[in-house]
Amino acid sequence: THPHWPMAAALVLAQLRAQLAAAAPADSAGHGGAAGRLEAGQTVTPLGLLYLTDHYADAAADILDHLSAELPQVTDWVGAVGVGICAGGAEYIDEPGLAVMLCDLAPSRYRVFSGLAPLGATQGPEGFVPQTALVHADPVMPDVTELVQELAERTLGHYLFGGLAASRAGSRQIARSSRGGLAGHGREAAAGLFRGGLSGVAFGPDVGIVSRVTQGARAVSPAYRVTAARAQCVDELDGQPALDVLLRALDLSLDDLPAVIARLRQTLVGLQAPAAQVPAGRIGHEGHRGHVGRVPLRLGDDLLVRHLVGLDPARRAFVVADEVPVGGTLTLCARDVQAARADLVRICAEIRDELSPEEGEAGGDPVQRIAGAVYVSCNGRGGPHFGGPGAELQIVRHALGDVPLVGFFAAGEIAHHRLYGYTGVLTVFVADAPSG
Repeated sequence: THPHWPMAAALVLAQLRAQLAAAAPADSAGHGGAAGRLEAGQTVTPLGLLYLTDHYADAAADILDHLSAELPQVTDWVGAVGVGICAGGAEYIDEPGLAVMLCDLAPSRYRVFSGLAPLGATQGPEGFVPQTALVHADPVMPDVTELVQELAERTLGHYLFGGLAASRAGSRQIARSSRGGLAGHGREAAAGLFRGGLSGVAFGPDVGIVSRVTQGARAVSPAYRVTAARAQCVDELDGQPALDVLLRALDLSLDDLPAVIARLRQTLVGLQAPAAQVPAGRIGHEGHRGHVGRVPLRLGDDLLVRHLVGLDPARRAFVVADEVPVGGTLTLCARDVQAARADLVRICAEIRDELSPEEGEAGGDPVQRIAGAVYVSCNGRGGPHFGGPGAELQIVRHALGDVPLVGFFAAGEIAHHRLYGYTGVLTVFVADAPSG
């Protein structure tokens, strides 16, 4: 972070070069290890993940050009501009911030895509098969939910992770590919910057990934069956007028309307479809333990947490900020810092368990298998919700160790084939097994 982006970029580049130099021995040509090879523009062509806060939005094209020139081997870039970003155990919200993570993946193992260069269905050029994808999307698109579902269907794992990139500069997404520019669409598109639509990077089946969702809300009512609803309007729960059920559960009366409104502003609903299912699919490396990368849908992950947005006293109904399926369930929820912290610890523990060797297998600390991580959290979470600056990221760091991590704070989080709210989506990359 720095008020002037060239200084922030210089700090990032210095850190990357130091880390690369420490990670690899000097090569036979005497270039001085990974950093030297990087300067010489030799060996592999890695992928770069780049996240900026909107303080740098107007300079995004210049930043991308500068990083590309300084890191000539990094020819593919993906990322977004947001109100807040995260790196390691720190968050940068409403202040200048720049985060870069380099992914040492051969180009055959991923594909960058955008609205102008969309991801092909199931199998693309040169036999590339998209198994899962990191996605950045425009929050103002009216059909964003349908587009997310459609994109998920283009992957074998039917699994996406990412979020809606929101900033005071509008949606700004980064998707620069070594497979060629987009001449004729303006400087930003030619440089790999986009407004609107979906963009990101798809990963092949041989890229090991483990991902979990944390909702961070606690139930304040039992689960009610939705017995009558019209689009977003809930008419009946368990065969009773929905508004009466709501008021009774929260011990409220319409005689004190200000108290009702104040309480309902703090109340959310968790919606579950009648038979919520995620298409089966594996998103891990087949060379890893059998279930690595499999993302089971647990109770909680299939709950869509949404706002209450209106009351209809005449019809004894209430309105939710999403379509409510008849036959599904509805649970009243509240955001709670203790529940959020405990649930974040839970998903980190599940990731560790997923990477632990099975009984009889050799293996050490499962954290050593994590090559890096991407964390997308709601812009209503972060330090203000967790009790202090960086508190949310520090929980992750305490649980998983000092793994490379970047991400951003979103206006809606993407996981599986769904759009969530008030969640965190933590995805880790599993290191390749040593060859030989």
